Amino acid sequence: MANKRTLEELNNCSREELITIILMMQGQLDALNENIEKLIEQVRLANSFRFGKHTEKLSSIDGQLSFFDEAEAYFDATVSEPEAGEIIPRRQSNKKKGQRELDLKDFPIEVIPAHSVSEQELDSFYGKGNWRRMPDETYKRLRHEPESWTVELHTVEVYVGTDGNHQDEFTRGERPKDLLRNSIVTPSLLASILNVKYVNSSALHRIEQEFERNGVNISRQTMSNWIIKCADKYFVSFVERMKQELLSLHVTQSDETPTQVISDSEHPNSKCYMWVHRSGEFYKERPIVVYEYQKGRDHLKPLEFYKDYKGILVTDSLEQYHLVEKKLPDVTNSNCWAHARRFFADAVKAADKRDPQAVKQSVAYQALQKIAEFYNADTELKELTPAERLQKRQEIIKPKVEEFFAWVKEQLDANAVPPKGKTSQGLNYIINQEKYLRVFMEDGEVPIDNSASERVIRTFCLGKKNWMFHNTANGASASAMIYSISETAKLNNLRPYYYFKYILTELPKLCDKDGNIDPTKLDYLMPWSESLPDECKKQCR
Repeated sequence: MANKRTLEELNNCSREELITIILMMQGQLDALNENIEKLIEQVRLANSFRFGKHTEKLSSIDGQLSFFDEAEAYFDATVSEPEAGEIIPRRQSNKKKGQRELDLKDFPIEVIPAHSVSEQELDSFYGKGNWRRMPDETYKRLRHEPESWTVELHTVEVYVGTDGNHQDEFTRGERPKDLLRNSIVTPSLLASILNVKYVNSSALHRIEQEFERNGVNISRQTMSNWIIKCADKYFVSFVERMKQELLSLHVTQSDETPTQVISDSEHPNSKCYMWVHRSGEFYKERPIVVYEYQKGRDHLKPLEFYKDYKGILVTDSLEQYHLVEKKLPDVTNSNCWAHARRFFADAVKAADKRDPQAVKQSVAYQALQKIAEFYNADTELKELTPAERLQKRQEIIKPKVEEFFAWVKEQLDANAVPPKGKTSQGLNYIINQEKYLRVFMEDGEVPIDNSASERVIRTFCLGKKNWMFHNTANGASASAMIYSISETAKLNNLRPYYYFKYILTELPKLCDKDGNIDPTKLDYLMPWSESLPDECKKQCR
């Protein structure tokens, strides 16, 4: 900071010296104002994140803008007074006739003994013989037994030769293959543990406590051993087969999220990463999700995964993915428009809500409006074929996108916004990522954003809040394989518990004498297989 000048020193300064001092002060004042505006924006954004809706949709943001002046925001003198019938509509039941029967049709039925009336009661009420039986009334109630335990007692017949060539030699009945040798675990028990931990995001110690309340003592250590051993023994080949199918698709999507793995971290705050790779959003027939644990997130991680891939990879703007495109000539990287609009959404959320009209005239709000135009247009095309979607994108959306890029460049050239704010970050992001943001307009199979990847990684993010960290890299890798199976099962409309039980029953049968599984023999077990048992499939109405 410059030394302060006294009044006498200023009086003795020449005109040129005074001008230099004033210009210097103006520069300092401009820098201070920019920093103050940036800090105010950060505080408002932090408050919005803490207390407001976590949304980037323009309609929701508009609702937040009118919080302080709803009467003015919604006032419209041209709207006529509603009729009484519109205000107090006739009550209608939303319940469809026969819906309960439809809901309960797939469950086993236990017939309860009839709730009868004795002849003595009938004669006493009506008089002897003054009554006759009418058709019975029936109704249904749904019973649930949360924990049911059954001990399987297996008997293996044993024979011994008493004479002949095989005298004193033993023959035993063929016993089914166990999941783990000399272990009490069964496919149904392990499937239940996997379902509660990886589908319902509960921690093992809570499962342990629930088991104890039902008189079953299985420690979390034992459950961890079962999970990791079975993942290493059975799921490696299974997920590898899923990965082969994934990499055969023309469009894939990828995302990553930090996680903590104690024994794989240099210090307590270091981050490891769970990566997720999935089929393109428009592939509805056999959606695939593959999780992958990695210690870091340098470009070598996705480069190794996609080294044999030929197609389009949809991601956020992480530079590591751009490096994958540069190093793999058969891979094209497409960026996510949801990330592109996020800066502008944050800028609008951080704006002063006391003047909604000024907010709506801001560059950030205008950017959101322009993005919403082609976003909404693309949403209407989701049910079309890729060829039809591409044609409509070229006709309807491409002109809007071209106009938007031109408008963004105009704003930057005109220095229309403060250089350090969210709006400026958003404008520069659009220009820096322009090449990757244009890709969706050239291929009808490419989604406009990467939201599908964020949705499938959300289950893991919810889970890690409950158990906070993994202890070992082996445990994190096991979790990645199990999440791959459970998330793919859900996307293919399967019931994860029954699916886990089924594949854990079948996979031991496929192990050779060395314990290896041939991935080419797994097709009938894949989540999209039509030969899966009906109990694995979610009933669609």
